[in-house]
Amino acid sequence: MGSLHDGHSQLIKEAKISQASESSSVLVTIFINPLQFGPSEDFEKYPRDLDRDCEIAFQSGADAIWAPSFEEVFPGGINSHFQLKVPANLTKHLCGANRPNHFDGVATVIVRLLSLIKPQVLVLGEKDWQQLVILRHLINELNLPIIIRGVKTIREKDGLACSSRNQYLNTSEREAARELPNLLRKTSEEVQNGKQLNIEELKLALNQKGLKIDYVEEVDPVLLSPIKHRGSITLLAASVHCGNTRLIDHVFIKMRKPIIAIDGPGGAGKSTVTQAFAKKLGLIYLDTGAMYRAVTWLIQEKNININNESEINRVLENIKIDFRTSQSGDQRVFVNKIDVTKLIRSPEVTKFVSSVSALKAVRENLTAQQKYMGIDGGIVAEGRDIGTAVFPQAELKIFLTASPKERATRRARDLKIKGFQVPELLDLEQQIKDRDYADSTREISPLTKAKDAIEIITDGMSIEEVIESLIKLFRMKVAEEVWPSLQK
Repeated sequence: MGSLHDGHSQLIKEAKISQASESSSVLVTIFINPLQFGPSEDFEKYPRDLDRDCEIAFQSGADAIWAPSFEEVFPGGINSHFQLKVPANLTKHLCGANRPNHFDGVATVIVRLLSLIKPQVLVLGEKDWQQLVILRHLINELNLPIIIRGVKTIREKDGLACSSRNQYLNTSEREAARELPNLLRKTSEEVQNGKQLNIEELKLALNQKGLKIDYVEEVDPVLLSPIKHRGSITLLAASVHCGNTRLIDHVFIKMRKPIIAIDGPGGAGKSTVTQAFAKKLGLIYLDTGAMYRAVTWLIQEKNININNESEINRVLENIKIDFRTSQSGDQRVFVNKIDVTKLIRSPEVTKFVSSVSALKAVRENLTAQQKYMGIDGGIVAEGRDIGTAVFPQAELKIFLTASPKERATRRARDLKIKGFQVPELLDLEQQIKDRDYADSTREISPLTKAKDAIEIITDGMSIEEVIESLIKLFRMKVAEEVWPSLQK
Protein backbone atom coordinates (compact mmCIF):
# COMPACT_ATOMS: atom_id res chain seq x y z
CA MET A 1 0.00 0.00 0.00
CA GLY A 2 2.96 2.32 -0.43
CA SER A 3 5.15 4.12 2.12
CA LEU A 4 7.83 1.56 1.29
CA HIS A 5 10.37 0.45 3.90
CA ASP A 6 13.09 -2.21 4.28
CA GLY A 7 10.46 -4.95 4.46
CA HIS A 8 9.05 -3.99 1.06
CA SER A 9 12.57 -3.66 -0.29
CA GLN A 10 13.31 -7.25 0.70
CA LEU A 11 10.12 -8.43 -1.06
CA ILE A 12 11.31 -6.78 -4.27
CA LYS A 13 14.77 -8.32 -3.95
CA GLU A 14 13.20 -11.74 -3.41
CA ALA A 15 11.02 -11.21 -6.48
CA LYS A 16 14.15 -10.47 -8.48
CA ILE A 17 15.69 -13.76 -7.32
CA SER A 18 12.45 -15.61 -8.08
CA GLN A 19 12.11 -14.39 -11.67
CA ALA A 20 10.84 -17.23 -13.84
CA SER A 21 13.25 -16.31 -16.65
CA GLU A 22 15.65 -13.58 -17.71
CA SER A 23 12.91 -12.11 -19.91
CA SER A 24 10.39 -11.81 -17.05
CA SER A 25 10.01 -8.59 -15.06
CA VAL A 26 9.48 -7.54 -11.46
CA LEU A 27 6.38 -5.36 -11.13
CA VAL A 28 5.62 -3.47 -7.92
CA THR A 29 1.97 -2.50 -7.52
CA ILE A 30 1.25 0.39 -5.15
CA PHE A 31 -2.41 0.70 -4.27
CA ILE A 32 -3.87 1.99 -1.01
CA ASN A 33 -6.93 -0.21 -0.82
CA PRO A 34 -9.91 1.52 0.88
CA LEU A 35 -11.77 -1.81 1.09
CA GLN A 36 -9.51 -3.06 3.88
CA PHE A 37 -9.85 -0.04 6.17
CA GLY A 38 -12.56 0.08 8.83
CA PRO A 39 -14.72 3.21 9.41
CA SER A 40 -12.50 4.54 12.21
CA GLU A 41 -9.16 3.49 10.75
CA ASP A 42 -6.43 5.58 9.13
CA PHE A 43 -7.24 5.51 5.39
CA GLU A 44 -7.22 9.29 5.01
CA LYS A 45 -3.96 9.86 6.89
CA TYR A 46 -2.18 6.73 5.66
CA PRO A 47 1.31 7.92 4.53
CA ARG A 48 1.62 8.59 0.79
CA ASP A 49 4.85 9.51 -1.00
CA LEU A 50 4.88 7.99 -4.48
CA ASP A 51 8.13 9.64 -5.60
CA ARG A 52 10.02 8.19 -2.62
CA ASP A 53 8.32 4.81 -3.11
CA CYS A 54 9.42 4.69 -6.74
CA GLU A 55 12.99 5.52 -5.80
CA ILE A 56 13.12 2.73 -3.19
CA ALA A 57 11.42 0.22 -5.50
CA PHE A 58 13.77 0.81 -8.42
CA GLN A 59 16.83 0.74 -6.15
CA SER A 60 15.63 -2.62 -4.82
CA GLY A 61 15.36 -4.16 -8.29
CA ALA A 62 11.87 -3.34 -9.60
CA ASP A 63 11.57 -3.20 -13.38
CA ALA A 64 8.22 -1.39 -13.35
CA ILE A 65 5.78 0.24 -10.95
CA TRP A 66 2.02 0.46 -11.32
CA ALA A 67 0.18 2.87 -9.03
CA PRO A 68 -3.42 2.74 -10.28
CA SER A 69 -6.33 4.83 -9.11
CA PHE A 70 -9.38 3.19 -7.56
CA GLU A 71 -11.29 3.68 -10.83
CA GLU A 72 -8.56 1.89 -12.78
CA VAL A 73 -8.82 -1.13 -10.51
CA PHE A 74 -12.62 -1.03 -10.17
CA PRO A 75 -14.08 0.75 -13.23
CA GLY A 76 -17.58 1.95 -12.46
CA GLY A 77 -16.99 1.62 -8.70
CA ILE A 78 -16.89 -1.33 -6.34
CA ASN A 79 -20.59 -2.11 -6.79
CA SER A 80 -19.93 -2.96 -10.43
CA HIS A 81 -17.69 -5.87 -9.44
CA PHE A 82 -17.84 -9.10 -7.46
CA GLN A 83 -16.69 -8.86 -3.85
CA LEU A 84 -15.21 -11.85 -2.06
CA LYS A 85 -16.08 -13.22 1.36
CA VAL A 86 -13.26 -14.96 3.24
CA PRO A 87 -14.34 -18.18 5.04
CA ALA A 88 -15.27 -17.47 8.65
CA ASN A 89 -12.92 -20.14 10.03
CA LEU A 90 -9.95 -18.14 8.69
CA THR A 91 -11.09 -14.81 10.17
CA LYS A 92 -12.56 -15.93 13.51
CA HIS A 93 -9.32 -15.20 15.36
CA LEU A 94 -6.37 -12.79 15.34
CA CYS A 95 -6.88 -9.63 13.27
CA GLY A 96 -10.02 -10.97 11.62
CA ALA A 97 -11.92 -11.02 14.91
CA ASN A 98 -11.46 -7.28 15.54
CA ARG A 99 -11.51 -6.04 11.95
CA PRO A 100 -14.75 -7.25 10.29
CA ASN A 101 -14.60 -7.26 6.47
CA HIS A 102 -10.88 -6.36 6.49
CA PHE A 103 -9.73 -9.58 4.85
CA ASP A 104 -12.74 -9.54 2.51
CA GLY A 105 -11.35 -6.25 1.20
CA VAL A 106 -7.84 -7.70 0.93
CA ALA A 107 -9.03 -10.80 -0.96
CA THR A 108 -11.27 -8.77 -3.29
CA VAL A 109 -8.53 -6.37 -4.37
CA ILE A 110 -5.84 -9.08 -4.63
CA VAL A 111 -7.94 -11.21 -6.97
CA ARG A 112 -8.76 -8.10 -9.00
CA LEU A 113 -5.09 -7.14 -9.31
CA LEU A 114 -4.04 -10.69 -10.16
CA SER A 115 -6.66 -10.89 -12.90
CA LEU A 116 -5.32 -7.66 -14.41
CA ILE A 117 -1.59 -8.41 -14.07
CA LYS A 118 -1.53 -12.24 -14.44
CA PRO A 119 1.82 -12.77 -12.65
CA GLN A 120 3.71 -16.04 -12.50
CA VAL A 121 5.04 -15.41 -8.98
CA LEU A 122 3.53 -13.39 -6.13
CA VAL A 123 5.90 -12.33 -3.34
CA LEU A 124 4.32 -11.58 0.05
CA GLY A 125 5.67 -10.84 3.51
CA GLU A 126 5.18 -13.16 6.47
CA LYS A 127 4.77 -10.22 8.84
CA ASP A 128 0.99 -10.33 8.40
CA TRP A 129 0.84 -14.10 8.70
CA GLN A 130 -2.96 -14.31 8.73
CA GLN A 131 -3.17 -12.37 5.47
CA LEU A 132 -0.55 -14.63 3.86
CA VAL A 133 -2.37 -17.80 4.94
CA ILE A 134 -5.71 -16.47 3.64
CA LEU A 135 -4.21 -15.54 0.27
CA ARG A 136 -2.53 -18.93 -0.05
CA HIS A 137 -5.87 -20.63 0.61
CA LEU A 138 -7.55 -18.28 -1.87
CA ILE A 139 -5.10 -18.89 -4.72
CA ASN A 140 -5.13 -22.62 -4.06
CA GLU A 141 -8.95 -22.83 -4.01
CA LEU A 142 -9.29 -20.76 -7.20
CA ASN A 143 -6.58 -22.96 -8.76
CA LEU A 144 -4.72 -19.90 -10.03
CA PRO A 145 -1.41 -20.73 -11.77
CA ILE A 146 0.59 -18.53 -9.40
CA ILE A 147 3.50 -19.45 -7.14
CA ILE A 148 3.52 -17.63 -3.79
CA ARG A 149 6.87 -16.80 -2.22
CA GLY A 150 6.79 -15.84 1.44
CA VAL A 151 9.52 -13.62 2.90
CA LYS A 152 10.26 -13.69 6.62
CA THR A 153 9.50 -10.62 8.73
CA ILE A 154 12.12 -7.90 8.33
CA ARG A 155 12.90 -5.95 11.49
CA GLU A 156 14.41 -2.58 12.29
CA LYS A 157 17.57 -2.29 14.42
CA ASP A 158 15.60 -2.19 17.67
CA GLY A 159 13.66 -5.36 16.77
CA LEU A 160 10.39 -3.68 15.78
CA ALA A 161 8.85 -5.30 12.71
CA CYS A 162 9.07 -2.99 9.69
CA SER A 163 5.74 -1.25 9.13
CA SER A 164 4.53 1.85 7.31
CA ARG A 165 2.75 2.82 10.53
CA ASN A 166 5.97 2.90 12.58
CA GLN A 167 6.47 6.50 11.46
CA TYR A 168 3.40 7.48 13.49
CA LEU A 169 5.29 6.68 16.72
CA ASN A 170 6.98 9.42 18.73
CA THR A 171 10.18 8.74 20.72
CA SER A 172 8.51 7.52 23.92
CA GLU A 173 5.96 5.43 22.02
CA ARG A 174 8.76 3.86 20.01
CA GLU A 175 10.49 2.84 23.24
CA ALA A 176 7.30 1.16 24.44
CA ALA A 177 6.55 -0.45 21.06
CA ARG A 178 9.84 -2.33 20.95
CA GLU A 179 8.66 -4.33 23.98
CA LEU A 180 6.12 -6.11 21.79
CA PRO A 181 8.72 -8.18 19.85
CA ASN A 182 10.92 -8.48 22.95
CA LEU A 183 8.18 -10.01 25.09
CA LEU A 184 6.93 -12.29 22.33
CA ARG A 185 10.44 -13.58 21.69
CA LYS A 186 11.11 -14.07 25.41
CA THR A 187 7.84 -15.98 25.86
CA SER A 188 8.58 -18.22 22.88
CA GLU A 189 12.03 -19.07 24.21
CA GLU A 190 10.62 -19.87 27.65
CA VAL A 191 7.99 -22.24 26.23
CA GLN A 192 10.59 -23.94 24.04
CA ASN A 193 12.64 -24.47 27.19
CA GLY A 194 9.78 -26.19 28.97
CA LYS A 195 7.73 -23.44 30.61
CA GLN A 196 3.96 -23.62 30.18
CA LEU A 197 2.54 -20.78 28.10
CA ASN A 198 0.57 -18.26 30.17
CA ILE A 199 -1.30 -15.83 27.88
CA GLU A 200 -2.61 -13.75 30.79
CA GLU A 201 0.90 -13.28 32.12
CA LEU A 202 2.05 -12.07 28.69
CA LYS A 203 -0.90 -9.66 28.44
CA LEU A 204 -0.06 -8.24 31.86
CA ALA A 205 3.56 -7.70 30.85
CA LEU A 206 2.47 -5.88 27.66
CA ASN A 207 0.05 -3.70 29.62
CA GLN A 208 2.76 -2.79 32.08
CA LYS A 209 4.80 -1.45 29.15
CA GLY A 210 1.95 0.87 28.21
CA LEU A 211 0.60 -1.21 25.31
CA LYS A 212 -3.18 -1.54 24.92
CA ILE A 213 -4.05 -5.06 23.80
CA ASP A 214 -6.34 -6.01 20.92
CA TYR A 215 -5.49 -9.69 21.19
CA VAL A 216 -2.81 -12.15 22.20
CA GLU A 217 -3.43 -15.66 20.87
CA GLU A 218 -1.65 -18.93 20.23
CA VAL A 219 -3.06 -20.61 17.11
CA ASP A 220 -2.38 -23.31 14.59
CA PRO A 221 -0.27 -21.57 11.90
CA VAL A 222 -2.22 -23.19 9.03
CA LEU A 223 -5.79 -23.39 10.34
CA LEU A 224 -5.56 -20.10 12.29
CA SER A 225 -7.59 -21.67 15.10
CA PRO A 226 -6.70 -22.16 18.79
CA ILE A 227 -4.56 -25.23 19.34
CA LYS A 228 -6.07 -28.25 21.08
CA HIS A 229 -2.77 -30.06 21.55
CA ARG A 230 0.64 -28.47 21.32
CA GLY A 231 2.27 -29.49 18.06
CA SER A 232 5.81 -28.97 16.91
CA ILE A 233 5.09 -25.46 15.56
CA THR A 234 2.50 -22.95 16.78
CA LEU A 235 1.96 -19.24 16.14
CA LEU A 236 1.95 -16.77 19.03
CA ALA A 237 0.53 -13.51 17.67
CA ALA A 238 -0.45 -10.17 19.15
CA SER A 239 -1.99 -6.85 18.18
CA VAL A 240 -1.54 -3.81 20.40
CA HIS A 241 -2.11 -0.07 20.32
CA CYS A 242 0.84 2.11 21.19
CA GLY A 243 -0.63 5.58 21.54
CA ASN A 244 -2.92 5.82 18.50
CA THR A 245 -0.85 3.39 16.42
CA ARG A 246 -1.95 -0.20 15.90
CA LEU A 247 0.93 -2.69 15.66
CA ILE A 248 0.96 -6.44 14.95
CA ASP A 249 3.70 -8.99 15.47
CA HIS A 250 4.18 -12.71 15.99
CA VAL A 251 6.67 -15.44 16.79
CA PHE A 252 6.63 -19.16 16.09
CA ILE A 253 7.00 -21.52 19.01
CA LYS A 254 9.13 -24.38 17.66
CA MET A 255 9.33 -27.54 19.76
CA ARG A 256 11.40 -29.34 17.09
CA LYS A 257 12.43 -29.00 13.45
CA PRO A 258 9.86 -29.86 10.75
CA ILE A 259 9.26 -33.39 9.46
CA ILE A 260 7.94 -34.21 5.98
CA ALA A 261 6.62 -37.73 5.35
CA ILE A 262 6.42 -38.91 1.74
CA ASP A 263 4.70 -42.24 1.18
CA GLY A 264 3.67 -44.05 -1.97
CA PRO A 265 4.13 -47.22 -4.02
CA GLY A 266 7.41 -48.29 -5.56
CA GLY A 267 8.47 -46.62 -8.80
CA ALA A 268 6.53 -43.40 -8.17
CA GLY A 269 9.75 -41.37 -8.11
CA LYS A 270 9.86 -40.90 -4.34
CA SER A 271 13.61 -41.38 -3.89
CA THR A 272 14.66 -39.00 -6.66
CA VAL A 273 12.17 -36.31 -5.71
CA THR A 274 12.59 -36.63 -1.95
CA GLN A 275 16.36 -36.39 -2.11
CA ALA A 276 16.24 -33.27 -4.32
CA PHE A 277 13.50 -31.71 -2.20
CA ALA A 278 15.43 -32.29 1.02
CA LYS A 279 18.56 -30.77 -0.50
CA LYS A 280 16.59 -27.74 -1.69
CA LEU A 281 15.37 -27.01 1.84
CA GLY A 282 18.50 -28.07 3.69
CA LEU A 283 16.73 -30.98 5.42
CA ILE A 284 18.11 -34.47 6.05
CA TYR A 285 16.96 -37.12 3.57
CA LEU A 286 15.87 -40.41 5.14
CA ASP A 287 15.36 -43.18 2.59
CA THR A 288 13.53 -45.79 4.64
CA GLY A 289 12.96 -47.93 1.57
CA ALA A 290 16.73 -48.28 1.24
CA MET A 291 16.84 -49.56 4.81
CA TYR A 292 14.42 -52.39 3.99
CA ARG A 293 16.35 -53.12 0.81
CA ALA A 294 19.57 -53.21 2.83
CA VAL A 295 18.13 -55.83 5.20
CA THR A 296 16.82 -57.82 2.22
CA TRP A 297 20.25 -57.72 0.54
CA LEU A 298 22.00 -58.93 3.70
CA ILE A 299 19.51 -61.77 4.19
CA GLN A 300 20.10 -62.85 0.59
CA GLU A 301 23.85 -62.40 0.93
CA LYS A 302 23.85 -64.77 3.93
CA ASN A 303 21.44 -67.20 2.20
CA ILE A 304 18.96 -66.99 5.07
CA ASN A 305 15.45 -68.28 4.57
CA ILE A 306 12.96 -65.51 5.43
CA ASN A 307 11.02 -68.01 7.55
CA ASN A 308 14.07 -68.57 9.77
CA GLU A 309 13.10 -66.19 12.56
CA SER A 310 16.12 -66.75 14.79
CA GLU A 311 18.62 -66.11 11.97
CA ILE A 312 16.79 -62.95 10.89
CA ASN A 313 16.77 -61.68 14.46
CA ARG A 314 20.53 -62.29 14.58
CA VAL A 315 20.95 -60.23 11.39
CA LEU A 316 18.89 -57.40 12.88
CA GLU A 317 20.93 -57.42 16.09
CA ASN A 318 24.20 -57.00 14.19
CA ILE A 319 23.26 -54.92 11.16
CA LYS A 320 24.56 -51.38 10.91
CA ILE A 321 23.01 -49.23 8.17
CA ASP A 322 24.68 -45.92 7.37
CA PHE A 323 23.78 -43.13 4.96
CA ARG A 324 26.66 -41.04 3.65
CA THR A 325 26.83 -38.22 1.14
CA SER A 326 29.38 -38.57 -1.66
CA GLN A 327 31.49 -35.70 -3.01
CA SER A 328 29.03 -35.37 -5.88
CA GLY A 329 26.17 -34.88 -3.41
CA ASP A 330 24.60 -38.33 -3.94
CA GLN A 331 23.52 -40.41 -0.98
CA ARG A 332 25.34 -43.72 -0.52
CA VAL A 333 24.04 -46.65 1.53
CA PHE A 334 26.38 -48.82 3.61
CA VAL A 335 25.62 -52.10 5.36
CA ASN A 336 28.25 -53.08 7.91
CA LYS A 337 30.69 -50.73 6.13
CA ILE A 338 29.97 -52.22 2.68
CA ASP A 339 28.72 -49.82 -0.02
CA VAL A 340 25.50 -51.46 -1.23
CA THR A 341 23.99 -48.42 -3.00
CA LYS A 342 23.76 -50.19 -6.36
CA LEU A 343 23.35 -53.73 -5.02
CA ILE A 344 20.11 -52.97 -3.15
CA ARG A 345 18.48 -51.77 -6.39
CA SER A 346 18.97 -55.09 -8.16
CA PRO A 347 15.96 -57.05 -9.51
CA GLU A 348 16.70 -59.82 -6.98
CA VAL A 349 16.33 -57.44 -4.03
CA THR A 350 13.31 -55.73 -5.59
CA LYS A 351 11.59 -59.10 -5.99
CA PHE A 352 11.83 -60.03 -2.30
CA VAL A 353 11.86 -56.70 -0.46
CA SER A 354 8.07 -56.69 0.07
CA SER A 355 8.23 -60.12 1.73
CA VAL A 356 11.07 -59.07 4.00
CA SER A 357 9.35 -55.74 4.81
CA ALA A 358 6.27 -57.63 5.95
CA LEU A 359 8.20 -59.50 8.66
CA LYS A 360 7.21 -58.24 12.10
CA ALA A 361 10.75 -58.29 13.50
CA VAL A 362 12.15 -56.36 10.54
CA ARG A 363 9.33 -53.82 10.65
CA GLU A 364 9.62 -53.19 14.38
CA ASN A 365 13.41 -52.93 14.30
CA LEU A 366 13.62 -50.45 11.42
CA THR A 367 10.60 -48.41 12.54
CA ALA A 368 12.27 -47.92 15.92
CA GLN A 369 15.49 -46.81 14.22
CA GLN A 370 13.61 -44.39 11.98
CA LYS A 371 11.69 -42.85 14.88
CA TYR A 372 14.95 -42.35 16.74
CA MET A 373 16.45 -40.61 13.70
CA GLY A 374 13.49 -38.21 13.66
CA ILE A 375 13.44 -37.19 17.35
CA ASP A 376 14.82 -33.71 16.57
CA GLY A 377 13.02 -33.38 13.23
CA GLY A 378 14.60 -31.62 10.29
CA ILE A 379 14.09 -34.56 7.95
CA VAL A 380 12.30 -35.61 4.80
CA ALA A 381 11.50 -39.31 5.06
CA GLU A 382 10.12 -41.48 2.29
CA GLY A 383 8.76 -45.00 2.26
CA ARG A 384 5.49 -46.94 2.50
CA ASP A 385 4.25 -46.17 6.03
CA ILE A 386 6.05 -42.97 7.07
CA GLY A 387 2.94 -40.85 7.55
CA THR A 388 0.91 -43.61 9.18
CA ALA A 389 3.34 -45.59 11.36
CA VAL A 390 6.69 -43.82 11.64
CA PHE A 391 5.93 -40.07 11.76
CA PRO A 392 2.16 -39.60 12.16
CA GLN A 393 2.96 -36.19 13.70
CA ALA A 394 4.73 -34.91 10.54
CA GLU A 395 3.97 -31.31 9.54
CA LEU A 396 3.41 -32.35 5.92
CA LYS A 397 2.32 -35.75 4.62
CA ILE A 398 2.45 -36.55 0.91
CA PHE A 399 1.23 -39.63 -0.92
CA LEU A 400 3.28 -39.67 -4.12
CA THR A 401 2.04 -42.05 -6.77
CA ALA A 402 1.81 -42.76 -10.50
CA SER A 403 0.02 -45.24 -12.73
CA PRO A 404 1.51 -48.77 -12.99
CA LYS A 405 2.25 -48.14 -16.67
CA GLU A 406 4.18 -44.96 -15.90
CA ARG A 407 6.09 -46.65 -13.08
CA ALA A 408 6.97 -49.62 -15.32
CA THR A 409 8.41 -47.26 -17.92
CA ARG A 410 10.51 -45.50 -15.26
CA ARG A 411 11.66 -48.84 -13.81
CA ALA A 412 12.80 -50.04 -17.23
CA ARG A 413 14.75 -46.83 -17.76
CA ASP A 414 16.44 -47.12 -14.34
CA LEU A 415 17.38 -50.79 -14.89
CA LYS A 416 18.93 -49.96 -18.25
CA ILE A 417 20.94 -47.06 -16.79
CA LYS A 418 22.23 -49.29 -13.95
CA GLY A 419 23.22 -52.09 -16.31
CA PHE A 420 20.60 -54.67 -15.32
CA GLN A 421 18.61 -56.78 -17.75
CA VAL A 422 15.31 -55.10 -18.66
CA PRO A 423 12.15 -57.33 -18.73
CA GLU A 424 9.22 -56.65 -21.05
CA LEU A 425 7.17 -53.60 -20.01
CA LEU A 426 4.03 -55.69 -19.49
CA ASP A 427 5.96 -58.03 -17.18
CA LEU A 428 7.35 -55.06 -15.25
CA GLU A 429 3.87 -53.57 -14.96
CA GLN A 430 2.52 -56.83 -13.56
CA GLN A 431 5.42 -57.06 -11.08
CA ILE A 432 4.58 -53.54 -9.90
CA LYS A 433 0.90 -54.41 -9.48
CA ASP A 434 1.83 -57.56 -7.54
CA ARG A 435 4.14 -55.58 -5.25
CA ASP A 436 1.46 -52.93 -4.67
CA TYR A 437 -0.96 -55.66 -3.63
CA ALA A 438 1.61 -57.27 -1.32
CA ASP A 439 2.51 -53.92 0.27
CA SER A 440 -1.08 -52.78 0.75
CA THR A 441 -2.43 -56.07 2.13
CA ARG A 442 0.36 -57.05 4.52
CA GLU A 443 -0.73 -57.36 8.14
CA ILE A 444 1.91 -55.07 9.64
CA SER A 445 2.11 -51.38 8.56
CA PRO A 446 0.54 -51.80 5.11
CA LEU A 447 0.97 -49.22 2.36
CA THR A 448 -1.86 -46.80 3.14
CA LYS A 449 -2.49 -43.16 2.41
CA ALA A 450 -2.71 -41.25 5.70
CA LYS A 451 -6.03 -39.47 6.22
CA ASP A 452 -4.34 -36.06 6.23
CA ALA A 453 -1.90 -36.82 3.40
CA ILE A 454 -2.04 -34.88 0.13
CA GLU A 455 -1.96 -37.08 -2.97
CA ILE A 456 0.23 -36.09 -5.92
CA ILE A 457 -0.08 -38.15 -9.12
CA THR A 458 3.19 -37.66 -11.01
CA ASP A 459 2.20 -38.98 -14.45
CA GLY A 460 3.43 -36.44 -17.00
CA MET A 461 5.18 -34.30 -14.38
CA SER A 462 8.88 -33.49 -14.49
CA ILE A 463 11.02 -33.85 -11.38
CA GLU A 464 11.22 -30.05 -11.14
CA GLU A 465 7.42 -29.73 -11.29
CA VAL A 466 6.96 -32.29 -8.51
CA ILE A 467 9.56 -30.55 -6.33
CA GLU A 468 7.88 -27.18 -6.90
CA SER A 469 4.56 -28.69 -5.83
CA LEU A 470 6.18 -30.05 -2.66
CA ILE A 471 7.76 -26.69 -1.83
CA LYS A 472 4.42 -24.95 -2.31
CA LEU A 473 2.74 -27.39 0.09
CA PHE A 474 5.61 -27.17 2.58
CA ARG A 475 5.42 -23.37 2.69
CA MET A 476 1.69 -23.53 3.43
CA LYS A 477 2.67 -25.38 6.61
CA VAL A 478 6.09 -23.99 7.53
CA ALA A 479 7.16 -20.34 7.36
CA GLU A 480 10.48 -19.07 6.02
CA GLU A 481 11.01 -17.70 9.52
CA VAL A 482 10.75 -21.21 10.94
CA TRP A 483 12.82 -22.99 8.30
CA PRO A 484 14.41 -20.78 5.63
CA SER A 485 15.34 -22.25 2.26
CA LEU A 486 19.06 -22.76 1.85
CA GLN A 487 18.79 -22.59 -1.92
CA LYS A 488 16.73 -20.06 -3.85
